[in-house]
Amino acid sequence: MTGPQIIVLATPVFLALIGVELAIGRARGRAGYRLNDALSSIGLGVMSQIAGVFTALLTLGIYVWVHDRFALWHLSPTSPWTWAIGLVAYDFLYYWHHRAGHRVALFWAAHVVHHQSEDYNLSTALRQTSSGWLAGWIFYLPMALAGFPPLVFAVVALIDLLYQFWVHTEQVGRLGWFDRWFCAPSNHRVHHAVNDVYLDRNYGGVFLVWDRLFGTYAEEDPAVPCVYGTRAPLRSWNPIRANLQVYADLGRDSWRATSWLDKLRVWLKPPGWRPADVAARWPKAPFSVDAFERYDPAASPRRQALALVLFVALLAATTLFLWHAHALGGLERAACALAIGVALWAVGRLSEGASSPAQAGSSYGRQAPPQALP
Repeated sequence: MTGPQIIVLATPVFLALIGVELAIGRARGRAGYRLNDALSSIGLGVMSQIAGVFTALLTLGIYVWVHDRFALWHLSPTSPWTWAIGLVAYDFLYYWHHRAGHRVALFWAAHVVHHQSEDYNLSTALRQTSSGWLAGWIFYLPMALAGFPPLVFAVVALIDLLYQFWVHTEQVGRLGWFDRWFCAPSNHRVHHAVNDVYLDRNYGGVFLVWDRLFGTYAEEDPAVPCVYGTRAPLRSWNPIRANLQVYADLGRDSWRATSWLDKLRVWLKPPGWRPADVAARWPKAPFSVDAFERYDPAASPRRQALALVLFVALLAATTLFLWHAHALGGLERAACALAIGVALWAVGRLSEGASSPAQAGSSYGRQAPPQALP
């Protein structure tokens, strides 16, 4: 069974749990969902899976190539220790990949997609980048060198990813000792939070021990409610813009920089860093907590209904595509992917209302100013 087919089988479970979370939230008087934001987040997850059809073989192929030619050992895929240690090793490398995604602009340009939602719920978990394949694979090559078989690597990577779905919720409170050692809803809310005290914390995927070891752990404080987003909000439901905006911003600043060293630094410095000459000539207004408003453009009930119907249809089409993608030719895959991409764009456009969508500001920054929770 292929990776996309596994995701297809898991999707009904994801959607059912989203329904349960929504029902619980409404019963408690704090549903935490908006249709436009949820469609955007799930749609970006769809786009990520579509991109994976074309890129998974490349990234896994690099792993296989390094493993077959340069592995120092060849660990047995039949040993339980290979799987157990492989999961721990993967999560350790994921910690550094995730940390780089918040501290290096190039990696933030991919990871920002996951943080753009200004809500925090299970649909946020599905909000994934379509460009992580560009450089993310670099972090996991030590496993290939250590001799972990490609099958073990692929499976533990999937386990690590699927585990993180359930932690994206405000409906589960503190879990005592579990919060201190494992990624759980409380400490992952901290990770997504924009408050200064929570900034750049809790990167672990399954285990939080890495954050304790390397000084990036922070505990959720009931007196400081978590708020979510990015410092310069995307302010759009356009999935193409969501994936490319930060790359465009970085490219523009790199082009404008006078110093060749600064042209490189733009991509390698922490998110938000800009060359002095560029910042002076093209200043960006500082964000204001008081002026911040959550992006929520008004769309008529008719447009919302159309967006929902179209989204359900494209989910069905995506399910069929992902299930049969391995048997399709290159042109057939490209045509299906293009059609689904256009449908996702249309859903976003319907969600933005009849008027032209507000122009998004730069989403360079890592975090967003606080706003009222739903």
